[in-house]
Amino acid sequence: MPEGRVRVPSIAPSMNVSLGKWRRLQQATNARGTFTVLAMDHRGPLRRKLAAALPPNEVDGALADLKEDIVRELAPCSSAVLLDPEIGVARCLAKSALPPHIGLLVALDTGSTGDPATLKTGLVPDWGVAPTVRIGAAGAKLLVYYHHDAPEAPRVEELVRTTAQACNETELPFYLEPLAYDYRQPGTHLPSSERRRVVIESTRRLVSLGVDVLKAEFPVDVTEEPDEEVWRDACAELSTVCLVPWVLLSAGVPFDMFLRQTRIAGESGASGVIAGRAVWNDAVTTDAAARRRFLATVARDRARQLADLCGAVGRPFTERCQTCVPPRPLVTEFA
Repeated sequence: MPEGRVRVPSIAPSMNVSLGKWRRLQQATNARGTFTVLAMDHRGPLRRKLAAALPPNEVDGALADLKEDIVRELAPCSSAVLLDPEIGVARCLAKSALPPHIGLLVALDTGSTGDPATLKTGLVPDWGVAPTVRIGAAGAKLLVYYHHDAPEAPRVEELVRTTAQACNETELPFYLEPLAYDYRQPGTHLPSSERRRVVIESTRRLVSLGVDVLKAEFPVDVTEEPDEEVWRDACAELSTVCLVPWVLLSAGVPFDMFLRQTRIAGESGASGVIAGRAVWNDAVTTDAAARRRFLATVARDRARQLADLCGAVGRPFTERCQTCVPPRPLVTEFA
């Protein structure tokens, strides 16, 4: 760590989790208890990218091939993989692309639209917490667009609350991904200071509804705010208000920038990352041979760098969580 910079001090555990959730959190983390999760639950934006080079009836097959290739190559460098139930889960499990010792997280949402002017995410039809548990997943993820002042905020909060309740009933860890947006002018970016305010307030309001792990945006816009001390202060503020482990999403920023963000987030209290496009974006091509070369070299090196960095600076989830060991059951001896 650079001279003069102090890590966020250790804090007392602030979240009680059941043994079932505790075990599944262990399955999604490394031996030290930090997260390096490969995000591969993308759908709509990838379909559009592939559709530019393929006839409509070949797009879903190409997307399944892409997901299998990425997971097969990069999962061994990850603590867990986040997949969608529509294409990714069945393909990657049936083809053994996901090693059995690597954790599985499953998206409950239909994914980001990729369109800044259409910021609504639905739930995957005929899916939910129960089937996620049945396939042996270590967690469920829900993406929501949220601004605490938006008219839609109460509806989003209720969705988070009911999802958290369903996860509690099955002892499945609930990962929430709230994305900030400007509800007054859809399609425009929030200024950096406003983004920080919304990310912090979203954390304060939503985590208390039953979230187990927060998948957070970097709390400032680094293209507008270049000062790393401001980044560090914002991440420390996020750690202060977040009562559960939080991990950083990559949002498709260039990999070198994401490494910088990851280091500062980890030194400021984050427990790792859930990273997608920053690692594998150049693999989105219909040229299978070129894709596999990229994945086996550049992407795999990126995944290893992230794993090493998160292991070095990330805060173990056990610093934010504790679990209660049930009392020893009574044993009745029979004559």
